[in-house]
Amino acid sequence: MPDYDIAKPHEYDHSHSSSAGSGWLRASVFGAMDGLVSNIGLISGIAAAGASSAIVAITGISGLISGAISMALGEYTSVRTQNEQLAVEVQTERAALDRNPEGEEAELSVMFTHLGMDERTARTAASQVHANTEQALRVHLAHELGLSPDERPSPMVAAGASLLAFSAGAVIPVLPFLLGFGTLFWGLLFGGVGLLLAGFIAARFTDRNPFAGAGRQLLFGGIAVAVTYGIGRLLGVSGLG
Repeated sequence: MPDYDIAKPHEYDHSHSSSAGSGWLRASVFGAMDGLVSNIGLISGIAAAGASSAIVAITGISGLISGAISMALGEYTSVRTQNEQLAVEVQTERAALDRNPEGEEAELSVMFTHLGMDERTARTAASQVHANTEQALRVHLAHELGLSPDERPSPMVAAGASLLAFSAGAVIPVLPFLLGFGTLFWGLLFGGVGLLLAGFIAARFTDRNPFAGAGRQLLFGGIAVAVTYGIGRLLGVSGLG
């Protein structure tokens, strides 16, 4: 008889994050980083071109609104398309199981031998799995495609997380201009702190070195600022007219 207490390592040995397959974490991290980097670069380019503080603020808010809507729509479409593709694969595999159960069982037996089972054990295991069609469907999808029919992130959750995260990130470099002490220096300072915090928090979710994550995001933001600032200086306000 198996020891069922030992066979529950998630209770005494390790655990997994509930956010790993939810869809909102990736959308939130990507949205916040994109909002920060894109709006820092945007206000840097506009300010370097000689625009007034009011114009920089309007530009930043416009970038926040348009970017947040774009990110939300993109995430919704992306996740929905992913779920629809999964549904197609589930239907394809279900039809194959109905049409050719013997062939599918033999295929699963071969896959089990590739995992290290001997042929007799693999045939027995495949036969037992195929005793339940829904279980067989899940096992085939997992082994053939690395998919699970139960893991379908919500398009609305992903879209909402992306919209809110992008907005939160994009507003940070614009805050000094909205609070009345808007200069490029303060915008970059706020943006830099935001990048450090975002990189730090994202790294904590994945158990990476948070200081390395913070430094990496600051580097990425610095590259965007350097490029857009240089373009803004080259064009200038007169060049824009």
